[in-house]
Amino acid sequence: MSFLWPWMLLSLLALPLLIWLYGRTQARRRRLLARYAGNQPIETWQRHVPPALLMAGLAILAIALARPQMTLSLPRAQGTLILAFDVSGSMAADDIPPNRMEAAKAAAREFVSRQPPTVRIGMVAFSESGLAVQSPTDDRQALLAAINRLSPARGTSLASGILAALAMIDDLNKQKPTNYYSNRPPQPSPTPTPMPAGVYQSAAVVLISDGENTTDPDPLLAAEAAAYRGVRIHTIGVGSPEGARLNIDGFIVQTRLDEAMLQYIAQRTGGTYYNAQSADDLRAIYESVGFEMLATPEATEVTALLAGLGMIAMLIGGGWSLMRSSRLP
Repeated sequence: MSFLWPWMLLSLLALPLLIWLYGRTQARRRRLLARYAGNQPIETWQRHVPPALLMAGLAILAIALARPQMTLSLPRAQGTLILAFDVSGSMAADDIPPNRMEAAKAAAREFVSRQPPTVRIGMVAFSESGLAVQSPTDDRQALLAAINRLSPARGTSLASGILAALAMIDDLNKQKPTNYYSNRPPQPSPTPTPMPAGVYQSAAVVLISDGENTTDPDPLLAAEAAAYRGVRIHTIGVGSPEGARLNIDGFIVQTRLDEAMLQYIAQRTGGTYYNAQSADDLRAIYESVGFEMLATPEATEVTALLAGLGMIAMLIGGGWSLMRSSRLP
């Protein structure tokens, strides 16, 4: 146990004085009883319990004043989540009102607001290429601002979104560069060590898309790269199998949800596929994508706990004294 204000422990020095005063008071009481009352019943130990509880309560409160800390293993939801948003033109389809993009953004805002501060959230956006929008952070306002900036663009490259999310996760494990000059040639980046089957990092990706891939590279190869690193990808299919028609640059395009592609990506990486047919479905999906509770040793202040124990000890002592002698100790 450590203390934030250790000098407050000096207040414990008052307890020996209080105990000495109590002993003197009891000795004087016994002398008076012997002088004026003659033979009296032998005192029992119960009459000393209330003062002892009072002293114990004061000692605990004195320790609480020093703001004690203990290393406790508290269960917390921990990890890193990367939101990978499809911002291709097909996300403007209105088969989910008001449209796919706005429904996904509304659910994402609600999801971010509900996450505990121990979960860092980053965001990438992808259309024909992938772009890091927000590095993993616990700053919820920055994340909400990044979500609000999203808007539909052009084609769709699922692989670009997956690879951008993996690059963001890889950056979390890189060491920060040292601030010194070296004339040595730059060394190649080490190849990531593959994770054993069934073992996953504490980072996960939530891929939000209608699944229609129109641009290279191959999303199946990107899913293999995620599985190689042990990164789960939860996929959310936004749209309907019937789809909707869009007017893009004067051309009428029919866009539909490609569930098969999104299901394969989730299955290959150990994630889960969700079908979002409405804004309510999206909210339910975000609530079900969580993290394991990990017990991490952490220095935790226990002032409130000790203060409560001290008050309980004093209340028990006062109640005992009232029931036994109808007075407080």
